[in-house]
Amino acid sequence: MSFTPYLFFSGNCAEAFRFYGDVFEAEPQVMTNADVPEGEGMPDAPPSTVMHAAIEFRGGFLMGSDDPTGDDGPKVGFSVAITAADPPEANRLFDALAAGGTVTMPISETFFSPAFGMLVDRFGIAWIVDTAPAEG
Repeated sequence: MSFTPYLFFSGNCAEAFRFYGDVFEAEPQVMTNADVPEGEGMPDAPPSTVMHAAIEFRGGFLMGSDDPTGDDGPKVGFSVAITAADPPEANRLFDALAAGGTVTMPISETFFSPAFGMLVDRFGIAWIVDTAPAEG
């Protein structure tokens, strides 16, 4: 069993997944309302509405879509957590995700992680970036 974050956006899912593709160096897969058979898409949604988007990163997935009923309000009550291979990668991911967003806890060494930080990206998604502690 595995858990996969599925994020909802209000019309900017394709832009967000292009951004995440750059950050995670992965090719985003994006299916819009225009890409599905007639009558199978989101009712009353524009053709550019994203029905499903995904990127694969180290065997895990990040998925999402546009929510045509969404009010584009703040996304609260969750964070997407990513554990980087090492502190340099954690810093790279953190800095990339933070571009245009808000850092809520700068990335730094803690008693439980060599690199830990929190931010809200420019799409309103909260992220936790860390690394696993050294063995021993």
